[in-house]
Amino acid sequence: MTRHSIDHPQFYLTAPAPCPYLDGRQERKVFTHLVGHQAVAMNDILTQGGFRRSQNIAYRPACEGCRACVSIRVRVDDFEWTRSFRRQWRLGAGLIGAELPPAPSSEQYDLFKSYLQARHEAGGMAEMSVLDYAMMVEDTHVATMVIEYRRRGPDSFLTRRGDGPLVAVALTDRMADGLSMVYSFYDPQRRDLSLGTFMILDHIERARRMHLPYVYLGYWVDGSPKMAYKERFRPQEHLGPDGWSLA
Repeated sequence: MTRHSIDHPQFYLTAPAPCPYLDGRQERKVFTHLVGHQAVAMNDILTQGGFRRSQNIAYRPACEGCRACVSIRVRVDDFEWTRSFRRQWRLGAGLIGAELPPAPSSEQYDLFKSYLQARHEAGGMAEMSVLDYAMMVEDTHVATMVIEYRRRGPDSFLTRRGDGPLVAVALTDRMADGLSMVYSFYDPQRRDLSLGTFMILDHIERARRMHLPYVYLGYWVDGSPKMAYKERFRPQEHLGPDGWSLA
């Protein structure tokens, strides 16, 4: 069994593979393992340096001749509530998100599969088994939570949980300076609720209540339609060669 150094992490480079965002391009990633007692601190440092987490792996693009993937984070205290955002926030007013430990459930997996079939049928995650999904959720050595969104019930003001079927899920890391949205999915039949936008707005509000300055949204890819929605949440900072700067 390979033993990974805790105090001196090793970094590895993947072989070239087709880029999932830009046609005709190849991607490579640099990655390391997030394990041991320093995993939380490492996740903070690496996320601030442009890495993303997947299970116990932290990775970032390392593509030759391409810098299209840009790490972005929303500035919570200065966030601009446009008229459109306020309308979409009101659409989700009947929902409540319960913060739970990173534990998978059959209900989550069913919703996850429905989402992928409707939105990302050709993507690499479409063939994930229930075991694959369980590993995605629970294989973490950092401060991770699952937020389950359901309709508000009569006791929600006490329990902080909703009633009825699951409509959306966010897998989220809490860091020293913000919330990082690792992955989220929702009921593709509930387009009336703008659930994708609502979850980001909800994370911005959660970070505000926690006095955390940022919400990390992963990568924005110039030229990729599937990533264009991230540009809406402003003000936001982009990570460049000289560090984070206002976009």
